[in-house]
Amino acid sequence: EQVDVIAAMDTERAADVLGEMDPDDAADLIAELEPTLAETLLQRMEPEDAQDVRALLTYDASTAGGLMNPEPVVLGVDATVADALAQVRQEEVTPAMAALAFVCRSPLDTPTGPYLGAVHIQRLLREPPSVPVVELIDPNIAPLTPQSNVAQVSRYFATYDLVCAPVVNAERRLLGAVTVDDVLDHILPSDWRGVQLDRLEVEVTDG
Repeated sequence: EQVDVIAAMDTERAADVLGEMDPDDAADLIAELEPTLAETLLQRMEPEDAQDVRALLTYDASTAGGLMNPEPVVLGVDATVADALAQVRQEEVTPAMAALAFVCRSPLDTPTGPYLGAVHIQRLLREPPSVPVVELIDPNIAPLTPQSNVAQVSRYFATYDLVCAPVVNAERRLLGAVTVDDVLDHILPSDWRGVQLDRLEVEVTDG
C-alpha cells in the first residue's frame, strides 16, 4: 500500500513525494500514518504544500471538505476567455478539474474572495477569446458546502451531470473543488482502477 511505502521512506524523500501529490491525495495518505510521523512529514514539506494539507485534514475524510482539491481553476472578475483557457491548459490541471473554471473576487488563492460562480469548459471553447468570463457564469450550478457528505456529493454529480464541483463556505468563499474521481476513489475499493484495467485487457484479448 502507498501508506507502507511512504512510512518506509527516508523522511525527506517522503515529504518530497507528498509535496508532488495533489493536496487531497496527500491528506488521505497522511491521515493514515502514525501521528508522530505524519507531523514530522508535514514539517518537512514546503510550507505552502503543508498548509493546504493541514487545511484538508480539519475536515472529515468523507465530506466535500476532506475530498476537495484546494487548487482549482480560479479566475478574477476581469478575466477573459483567453485567460481561462490558458489556465485550464496548464499541465498540472487534470481533465476533471479543467471541466469548470470558478470566478471569484480577490484574493484568488483559496479561500478566495467572494465566490461569483462557475463556467463550463465547453462554454469557454465556444466563445471568442476577448469575452469576459463573468458573462458566461452558469447560474444553475449550486456550490457544495465543506460539510456535504459523500452521499450528497454523489447525488450532486448525478443531478447536475458534472465531473467537478465548487466547495464554498458560509462566507461564500471558494475553498476548493471536488471531482468525481475523488468520490469514486473514496467509495470504491482501493484497487478498483487496477481491476477495471485488468478486465479491459481481458476483454481486448478475448475480442
